[in-house]
Amino acid sequence: MCNEQKNLSTTYDPREFEERIYKTWEEKGYFKPSDDRTKTPFSIVIPPPNVTGKLHMGHALNDTLQDIIIRTKRMQGFNTLWVPGTDHAGIATQIKVEEELRVKEGLSRHDL
Repeated sequence: MCNEQKNLSTTYDPREFEERIYKTWEEKGYFKPSDDRTKTPFSIVIPPPNVTGKLHMGHALNDTLQDIIIRTKRMQGFNTLWVPGTDHAGIATQIKVEEELRVKEGLSRHDL
């Protein structure tokens, strides 16, 4: 075993790395979509978390899988775009709004 040991932090501090890396990615234009119409387009729209505001491992898994797919398609030569989308959780939103309406105003959607 080596006599010299590096002192590793017990926690990850993103400020040590991410600001520098993110700046490089911005400077190199990695976040800018391509308008190369010679390539077949491929896009994924990222749905935001729903109105319940409860994040769980499924959200991380979903985003990870999307990341893998979009990177694979880019490496396969597609003109890729991965962007945040619009609310996909209309039913969950409706349930929350109806609950709020019932609790705070004693009304149902039918009353409106």
